[in-house]
Amino acid sequence: MRIARYVTAEGPRYGLIEGDSIAELAGFPALAPERTGQRRRLSEVRLLAPCEPSKVILLGQNYAAHALERGKTVPKEPRFFIKSATSVVGPGETIRVPYPEHRVDPEAELAVAIGREVRRASASEAVAAILGYTCGNDVSDRVFQEHDGHPTRGKSFDTFTPLGPWIVTDLDPSDLAIELRVNGELRQSSRTSQMLFSAPQIVAFVSGFLTLLPGDVILSGTPAGVAPMQPGDVAEVSIEGIGTLRNPVDRGARSVPCTVCSHHA
Repeated sequence: MRIARYVTAEGPRYGLIEGDSIAELAGFPALAPERTGQRRRLSEVRLLAPCEPSKVILLGQNYAAHALERGKTVPKEPRFFIKSATSVVGPGETIRVPYPEHRVDPEAELAVAIGREVRRASASEAVAAILGYTCGNDVSDRVFQEHDGHPTRGKSFDTFTPLGPWIVTDLDPSDLAIELRVNGELRQSSRTSQMLFSAPQIVAFVSGFLTLLPGDVILSGTPAGVAPMQPGDVAEVSIEGIGTLRNPVDRGARSVPCTVCSHHA
């Protein structure tokens, strides 16, 4: 199944994509999706991020080649951080960069959508907790990230986590092509088989430290090849079996001057 979230006159709704139409669902499809009987043409709706996470978890250095290009050691266990849920936007929405004088990188990532509450999960329980997979772009301001020594501020700006275009539930994530293009130029190209830790391993590990809720998202790490983008660019994350997440880039408003580099507002 392909599960999408979209705008209606009554507010956001979830739906199942079937051919060129979308069948409305009654609430978040955590277990058995329940249809309302409403149906719309897919071309006539605006898609949103396919879920509303209470938190976004991101994996660091889950591809060895990316760890090495960033001058990091290859981890022996999953290394995770929490990213602001308010950074999430959907397909087609604009990534707004408040500090365009900084290096800001897009990062293609397989995003794992959680379908049921899970804590201290075994491997089999972790698999059962996964609703499906979507494309994620972990946008990162490297100046703040390097200055702070941790990624929270540099990755949590509003619009810095595009997700979409939909969640695919019947997908084997173990060996999928994953690519990033900026203005059509290929930046990243790898396969999910190169991840150090699989999606179920990640879910099981993270759930040992915090409770994952329906709609939460885990970004499973990015491959090598990261390079900066600028306002005016278009970033595209493509994952085999899912589709393409496309977002334009523009300047964003800022109310606080940068105090960690030579540039000031």
